[in-house]
Amino acid sequence: MARIAGVNIPTQKRVVIALTYIHGIGSTKARNICELCKIPNERRVQELTDQEVLAIREAIDQDYIVEGDLRREKAMNIKRLMDLGCYRGLRHRKGLPVHGQRTHTNARTRKGPARAIAGKKKVTK
Repeated sequence: MARIAGVNIPTQKRVVIALTYIHGIGSTKARNICELCKIPNERRVQELTDQEVLAIREAIDQDYIVEGDLRREKAMNIKRLMDLGCYRGLRHRKGLPVHGQRTHTNARTRKGPARAIAGKKKVTK
């Protein structure tokens, strides 16, 4: 099992796919890393040599912010917005959609499960 950026990546998958298991690396960045390290797209993780794994690690450490550092940076950005008291910060604080989506209907992922309102009757037709 190869361990890159603190994540055990699956050994049976192709390297390009396995790298996406690291938080902060998507398919485009994974392809760029493989090109940089001169690893063919068909190569599987279990077929990598120690030198290739080391090259991948170094490429990720040099060029990308991943895993804990990325999560911390995202959290700090959200905290900064909340501390400023700007509109986006207030939406984060209230747990509502931030990017202008409608909330009259939908937005259940952000708002949580629907709660019944006391005294409100359903209107039947």
